[in-house]
Amino acid sequence: MSDNDDVLCPPTPDDEELTLPRASINKMIKELVPSIRVANESRELILNCCTEFIHLISSEANDVCNQRNKKTINAEHVLEALDRLGFKDYKKEAEAVLSDCKQVAAKRRRKNTRLENLGIPEEELFRQQQELFAKAREHVQQEEQAAWCQLQAAAVQQSAQLLHNRIHSQEESDDDY
Repeated sequence: MSDNDDVLCPPTPDDEELTLPRASINKMIKELVPSIRVANESRELILNCCTEFIHLISSEANDVCNQRNKKTINAEHVLEALDRLGFKDYKKEAEAVLSDCKQVAAKRRRKNTRLENLGIPEEELFRQQQELFAKAREHVQQEEQAAWCQLQAAAVQQSAQLLHNRIHSQEESDDDY
């Protein structure tokens, strides 16, 4: 068995998790060359080449990241890895894809904002917010008023009790005479 046969052999179960999904590769092949049949060996070879390319780029990007004392590989590290490995031709395409991804992510973030999803004008939301604040203030005032009334009632009751005790003690002292 030659070294070329190793490349064409399906990966072992341990290597399986380190490859791209076959369905994705098959779909890309079908989209790129729809009128040509591609042998299974060729599909495996393409899969292994793609996987190896990703390993190579990510390993080099990791080196760039480590040299810059960073803990996370970012897009700039990947672009520099492409340069270092001699894939300058891919760099422009990668930058275009990165730009597209950033635009899609920005659109997604804007779409996911709660205000836009509500479909209510900002002025109306502000009016509703002010109305809720007013109701909350009124509720707090009512609670404070009720608490103050309870304190007053307790104070009146305590005063009445003290007055009753004084009158009662005076009556007892009058009876002693």
